[in-house]
Formats: sequence, structure tokens, C-alpha cells
Amino acid sequence: MVEQAFLESLMDKAWPALEREELEHDVLGEWVLRASGGVTQRANSVWPRNPAGGQEESPGIARSVRAAAEWYRLRRLPLIFQVFDDSRSAALNAYLDEQRYTRQSATKIMVRGTAGLPLSASGRTVDMADEPSEEWLRVWWSVDGRGGDAELSVAHKILSACPALYAVVRDDDGVPAAVGRLALVDGWGGIYSMATSAEHRRRGYGTEVLTALVNAGIQQDLEGFWLLVTEANYGAQRLYSQAGFTVHGSYLYRQAPLRRAPGGC
Repeated sequence: MVEQAFLESLMDKAWPALEREELEHDVLGEWVLRASGGVTQRANSVWPRNPAGGQEESPGIARSVRAAAEWYRLRRLPLIFQVFDDSRSAALNAYLDEQRYTRQSATKIMVRGTAGLPLSASGRTVDMADEPSEEWLRVWWSVDGRGGDAELSVAHKILSACPALYAVVRDDDGVPAAVGRLALVDGWGGIYSMATSAEHRRRGYGTEVLTALVNAGIQQDLEGFWLLVTEANYGAQRLYSQAGFTVHGSYLYRQAPLRRAPGGC
């Protein structure tokens, strides 16, 4: 079974932040500070890489949290941690609980090997490219996007910073119905940006995109696949389970509480 630390590294490379800096601590391990103009949580959060675990006293954690907070403050971004469900993160989680950091976007990590592949395809044509086309971007952004053209431009830079394949399937009228991305990292494939337009849902288009991406990965001689799905998205979890993916961990985001100025009268 793939190790958690290796999976975290794959995930970081598959969705690379445009700016990053390492913050090291003898006890806490390494924290990677990531920023990309506020576009997506994963590219604008602290990744506690190789956390040392243990029961580090809160003053040690507090100093590193303050340093991270200042780094994000200079970029006018909130302080957000991507915290994995791992005993090594216990001390950090306890401190963030004390400071009332919110818990957001709980996400499952799912993986599968190459046994039983390729998957059975429906026969519908799925177009594949090594760059996201304009229509691919628009379908994905219409489902998962947060912002306008400026934010989409940043997202495009994040996508293009990692080798990947981009799939799009069309309806019978040639209208793009669903899209997905296969990030190619260190011999593994990461399924990202799965999106089906509102008018095409529950018609099997997402399954066709997933099948095409996994089968394309086999042509790349990949060792295995991983994907990320929010805990609340039961429909997607069923789709991925049917395709042979199993849960291999989870994470969530911890965001600093808003500091409200004292009220006046």
C-alpha cells in the first residue's frame, strides 16, 4: 500500500502553488507555505510536510503559527492549514482547536492500483489533450470555479505547472458535457477537476471521463491512481468506488478565525 507521506507529495506536485516557502522547526517538522492569489484552498494553505508528531508544547507551535500568519498577511491571504488525519498531526490539531480554527472541506483520499484495468468503456468518444482547452476550462470553472477571468487565469497557471492529460466528452450535439484531468506525477496518476455541466448530470458523462482518464493512464505505464473527493459528495464516492478506488486517508482545512474589531457607538 502507498505511504501517506508519498501521497501527500504527489498531491502537492499535482496542484503546485505559484509561490511557496519552507518553514522548518526541529520538533514540528517542515511546513510548506503555499500561495496562489487565493485561488483554491490547496494552493493557498500550509502543508505540514513530514510532521514530527509528539506532544510539542503549544508555545513552540504558536511561534511557527505566528510566522506563518505573518507570511500570509503580507500576501493579504487568510492563514489556512491543510491537516491530514494522521497521529503525527495531533499536536497541531490540538493547538488549532484551542485557537478555534474552523474545520472546512473535509476530503477523502482514494487510491487504486492497476489490477483489473483497463476499465470497460461505453464507446463514446472522449477527446484527450495535454493542455486544457478554452472549452475545457469553461466547463470546469462553471462547476468548480470561484471568481472571474482573473482567478481562472491563476487556475490555468496552476494546472499547466504539472504534466497532465485533459479529457472532455460531448453530447450528441457536440456540446461539451463533462471534463476531467489526469495529473502525471512520479509514475502515478491523479484524477482532478472532474466536472459535469448542470444540464448533463446523471447521464453517465462523468463515468465516461473517469474511464477514459484511467485507461489513458495505463498507456502511460502508471503504477497507480489517486483522487480527492469531499466527504459530502456521496454520488462521486459511489462512482469512484465502482471504478475500484478505495479510501486511503483524509484531510481537512483549518482556517484562522476572523478577528473582529471592537464595536463603536
